[in-house]
Amino acid sequence: MASEIDYYEQLNVSRDCDGATLKSSYRKLAMQWHPDKNPGDEAAEAKFKTISEAYDVLKDPQKR
Repeated sequence: MASEIDYYEQLNVSRDCDGATLKSSYRKLAMQWHPDKNPGDEAAEAKFKTISEAYDVLKDPQKR
C-alpha cells in the first residue's frame, strides 16, 4: 500500500495559504530542483516532478 503524499508539505506551505503564496513557493522550489540546474542528478529530477505534481493539484481550488 502506497503512503499518501502531503502536497502542502512538498511545497512548504500551510494548508490555509493563498494562491500567491502557493505559486511563489512552487517557483522557488522549481528553480532549485529543475533538472537543467542539476544535470545528471536523478534525485533532483524526481523532486522536481513531485513538486510539479503537487502544484498542479493545489493550484486548482476544486482539487484542494
